Amino acid sequence: MVEIKDEIEDFVLKDQYGKEFRLSDYRGRRVLLSFHPLAWTPVCAEQMKGLEENHVRLEELNAVPVGISVDSTFSKKAWAESLGIHKTRLLSDFWPHGGLAKKLGIFRENDGFSERANIIIDEEGKVIFTKVYPISHVPDMEEIIAFLEGRRGYYGKT
Repeated sequence: MVEIKDEIEDFVLKDQYGKEFRLSDYRGRRVLLSFHPLAWTPVCAEQMKGLEENHVRLEELNAVPVGISVDSTFSKKAWAESLGIHKTRLLSDFWPHGGLAKKLGIFRENDGFSERANIIIDEEGKVIFTKVYPISHVPDMEEIIAFLEGRRGYYGKT
């Protein structure tokens, strides 16, 4: 798995609208890569709704939140619509299958999808936070907010 201070190689993934998301376009901002195993599952839905509900707070902290899974853009679009997600970009790591998750060391080969994980990249493209969560647990958004606010001690291992 990527580690703190690792520089993330630029990548391009398409969002639920088929628009490209290029990491390098967000230099000068922090980027929250919120990986979830699969769309259309209850825990993943709660995770993505948490991103949407906290979108403004994250933006105020100079952070761009994105949800990422191996699902196709078509599935992501229908899922986003069903969940009422309008502000948060849901990125497709569909082809090559799980390519970004593999590069970051969080792809579960035996399952065909990524770990449930949050990775925060700083303004210059370096990892500043990583955490893998149990597949059955929704990540704590307050932990992410606290980290971005600099409230050390609230969050777990980074």
